[in-house]
Amino acid sequence: MAAEALFAEQGFTETTMRQITSAADVNLAAVNYHFRSKQGLVNAVCERLMEPLCAEIETALADRLLDSSPVRIEELLEILMRALLNVSQINTYSLSVFMRLLELAYMKNQEELREFFVTEYWHRLQTFLDCLRKDAAPMEDNEFFWRLHFLLGSIVFTLSNYHMLLTLEKSSFKDSAEIERILHRMIPVLAAGMQARGEKIYFSRI
Repeated sequence: MAAEALFAEQGFTETTMRQITSAADVNLAAVNYHFRSKQGLVNAVCERLMEPLCAEIETALADRLLDSSPVRIEELLEILMRALLNVSQINTYSLSVFMRLLELAYMKNQEELREFFVTEYWHRLQTFLDCLRKDAAPMEDNEFFWRLHFLLGSIVFTLSNYHMLLTLEKSSFKDSAEIERILHRMIPVLAAGMQARGEKIYFSRI
């Protein structure tokens, strides 16, 4: 998809509709008619990536919950990472575009995109989040809010920059990991962050 390639390379804000239509060799009026606006196109890209991700998480979690034993955070993160791996296989740009979308949703002027995420997909991830909360360390709701965003931030930073990180790894260690290995490496780090005890003591004075 021409739009996804440009979004991955330049970002959403920098990419214009004329660039998209030129790369896709389609008429600007036709794109405007179909998507109504650039935001409509962004939402369509979001739907194309979020729909299979949510469907896979829902299916995998439903299957796991058939077993009455407690669901561990590591299992939940593996479900998430497998879903992200499948997103990466949609096309060359899909994972980078997806991460850029998540970054974009937190920008100040992106209320419409945030609303789209919340309205269309938040309820579909609620069972996953409830399970994550249940196996996390005991903490206040506001602490869980921040831990969840630390987790999300780690994933977004790593995966939106993973091509550059692979280049850096190869220059330092003469080898580079596949995306599946990167996803797997994140699981113990993210799990530890969710299971660490919540502290109310701030930085010690040295």
